[in-house]
Amino acid sequence: MQPLADRIVYEDNHLIVVNKLPGEIVQGDKTGDEPLVETLRQYIKEKYAKPGNVFCGVVHRLDRPVGGLVVFAKTSKALARMNEMFRNGEVHKTYWAITRNRPPEPSGELHHYITSTEGNNKSYASLKPKSGAKEARLRYRLLASSERYHMLEVELLTGRKHQIRVQLSAIGSPIKGDLKYGDRRSNPDGSISLIARHIEFVHPVSKQPISLTAPVPDENLWQALEQLATDNV
Repeated sequence: MQPLADRIVYEDNHLIVVNKLPGEIVQGDKTGDEPLVETLRQYIKEKYAKPGNVFCGVVHRLDRPVGGLVVFAKTSKALARMNEMFRNGEVHKTYWAITRNRPPEPSGELHHYITSTEGNNKSYASLKPKSGAKEARLRYRLLASSERYHMLEVELLTGRKHQIRVQLSAIGSPIKGDLKYGDRRSNPDGSISLIARHIEFVHPVSKQPISLTAPVPDENLWQALEQLATDNV
């Protein structure tokens, strides 16, 4: 596993942004596995020789099998302001996904209503409003295609549980490795082929623009499709 220090893509006095590995959990859950936020607290404590408790706040989360950029706050002021920015839609996130099936159109905006169940930790998409359902919207575009796989860029317009996974599945393009949402086979490492690729926002304290990009996973398929996407530009 790549050391945490090598996966930190941005750090200052208020924020720390990490390239999360698939399989890591952001916050503690019923598994009891150590969450990334606790690993970060220990990292900060050791790096800066901080006595006592170290503040590290979770700004947002990624599903366990998903990799990519996650923002944490090192101060309560930054946490409060980042939370407000997320609520107001002032943080722009872009994802890359690999699907086995080509989407019906090379680009488009998906609009569904999503309901979630706690029992099986799964979301369901409907084209029509339902009781308890939340509106879900995203934009996507096809970046590259190989003989068997397709890479999409996805921009979230709302933030719902498992939103990208369930909406892509709803148009017949489940994410590679995502058995929960309709793919045929799992990935060997238990991941799904979805990463939080890019994030942009105005720094909550310095007011400087922040623009960060995660590398694609060190896998042949990801590398090949990224190269195809670059060649297509």
